[in-house]
Amino acid sequence: MFRTFASFVALAGALSAQPALADVLIDNVEGLTIGEDGKVQRFAAIVIGDDGRIAQVLGAKDKKPQTDFREDGRGRVMIPGIIDAHAHVVGIGIGALTLDLSDTASLAEALDKIRAFAAANPARPWILGRGWNQEKWGLGRFPTAAELDSAAGDRPVYLERVDGHAGWANTLALQAAGITAATASPAGGRIEKLAGGKAPSGVLVDTAMELMTKAIPAPRPAERDLALIEAQKILNRFGITAVADMGTTIEDWQAFRRAGDNGSLTVRIMSYAAGPDAMELIAGARPSPWLYEDRLRMNGVKLYIDGALGSRGAWLKAPYADDPGNTGLPITHGAMLRNMMVRAANGQFQIAMHAIGDAGNADALFAIDEISDKFPGDKRWRIEHAQVFDPADMALFARNGVIASMQPVHQTSDRTMAEARLGPDRLAGAYAWRTLANAGVRLAFGSDAPVESADPFAGLAAAISRIGPDGQPFGGWRAQETVSREQALAGFTSDAAFAGFAEGRFGRLVKGERADFVLIDRDPLLASPEEIRQTRVLETWVGGRKVYDAD
Repeated sequence: MFRTFASFVALAGALSAQPALADVLIDNVEGLTIGEDGKVQRFAAIVIGDDGRIAQVLGAKDKKPQTDFREDGRGRVMIPGIIDAHAHVVGIGIGALTLDLSDTASLAEALDKIRAFAAANPARPWILGRGWNQEKWGLGRFPTAAELDSAAGDRPVYLERVDGHAGWANTLALQAAGITAATASPAGGRIEKLAGGKAPSGVLVDTAMELMTKAIPAPRPAERDLALIEAQKILNRFGITAVADMGTTIEDWQAFRRAGDNGSLTVRIMSYAAGPDAMELIAGARPSPWLYEDRLRMNGVKLYIDGALGSRGAWLKAPYADDPGNTGLPITHGAMLRNMMVRAANGQFQIAMHAIGDAGNADALFAIDEISDKFPGDKRWRIEHAQVFDPADMALFARNGVIASMQPVHQTSDRTMAEARLGPDRLAGAYAWRTLANAGVRLAFGSDAPVESADPFAGLAAAISRIGPDGQPFGGWRAQETVSREQALAGFTSDAAFAGFAEGRFGRLVKGERADFVLIDRDPLLASPEEIRQTRVLETWVGGRKVYDAD
C-alpha cells in the first residue's frame, strides 16, 4: 500500500545527511531526457532506489511497481537536473550578499545605488560589489574614482565589472592598494589613466585587479560558508543540480568540504582549480575521487589566456574596431601556457582554458594541438567561452576533441558590443554555436554566473533563437548559429556532464544514474523561446531528495 509522500519528505528532512531509506515511485509526469544517441526519450514515471539512483524508467503503458512511497507528479514536466557547465559558485553567493549593480542602466543610477548601500551598511569597512557595465550605461568610457568618491568617499570602495575582468576603485581604495601615478601596469593587465595624464583613473583591467584584491580583507571561513549556502539556494531555485566551478581556490574548496561533511551540499560541484598551484594544493598529484555520493570532485585546472571583450582585454588577431592599436591583453600564452598545461596533464588533470578573443582561442587550440600527442587518452580539453574564433582555426576543435564550453546568454547580452568591438567583417566566428556543432564539436552550456543570471531557461531560449529578453533583434542575431532544442537541452544536461567526466553518474534520467531532476511548468521542447524564458521551476531534486519546492 502506498503511503503519502508528505511523510517521506518529513522523514527525508529529518535524515538529510543519510541515504534515502526506501524506494520511491514518482509517476504521472511528462518526462523527457536526452538519450545516448542525442535524441529525446520520453517517459511517464521513475522509481528511485534507496541509494538515490534511478532504479526504473517507465513508459505510460508500463506496469507500476509496488514501492514504499509514491509521489503524484500531477502531469508536470520532468527534465534532468540542469548542469551549469561554467559558473563561479562562491562568487554567486558573495554577489548576492554584497552590492549588485547589474540592474543599473546609467552611471547616475549606479551612484545612487552605491550611495544608498553605503548608508545602509555604515559598519562595513569596505564597500564591495560587482555588476557595473559602462556599455549598458551608454557612457562611452570607463567610470572614474572621482565619480565613485561622490557617492561613497568616506571608506574604500571596490566594484568589479559585470564580466569580472575589470574593477572600479575610489580614491581611498587606490590608496589602500598603493596604486599611484608611478605604479606600472603588470603583464596581462592595465591600470587605466586619466585623460592626458599619468594618474590612475580608478579602473583596473585583468591582472591589474590583483593589485587591489591583495589589499581587500579576505572573507572569513564563516562568510564563505554563508555565501555557499546562498549560492546553492539560488542554483536550486533555477533547477540547477550540478555546476562546474571555474576558478576554485583552496578557501572555496574548504567551504565545499565543510558543506559535504555536514550533509548540506545540495549542488554537485565539478571543481576546476584557480591555477596550477591551487590545483596541487587542493588535490595533490592527481584529481580527487568523487566525494559525498558524487557531490564533489576536483577535476582539473582553469587557465586564463586573455581577458574579456567588455574591458577590451580579449586578445584579438587584429586591433579592436573601436580602439585602433589595441589588440587586448594576453595573460597566459606561449611557453608559459604550454608549461602549465604539461604540468596539469602530467597529473591527469583536465585543462579548462578561458579564451575569448580570436588570438586567445588560436593560442589555446595550437597549444592543445602541440601537446596532445604527448598525453594520449581521454583528456577532454576544454575552452571556456570560445566567444570569438577565426574560422580558419576551427578544425583544431574537432581534431583534438576540444569541448567548447559556452554561455548562450553572453550572445544576447554582448551582441551590440561585439559588433562595435569587432566590426561587421569579423563576426563569422562570434558565438558560433551551430558552426562548432556541425563540425563535430561537443557543446557544454552554462551561465558564467554571477557575470550573468544563473537562469538556465534564459540560456535555453537564447540558444534556440539568438533573441534577447527584449525580443530583439527580430529573427535573431546571426540566426544561422542557433542550435536545435535537443542540442540546447543536451548542452545543459548530458553534454555538460560529459564535459566534467560525470557521464554515467548524472545528467540523464536513465537507470543507474543519480536521481537529479526538475519539475517545471512547461515543456521546453514545445514552448516558444519567450515562453521558455518564463519557465517556472516547481521542484528540484538531487540524489532522490527534494532540495527546492516553489510551494
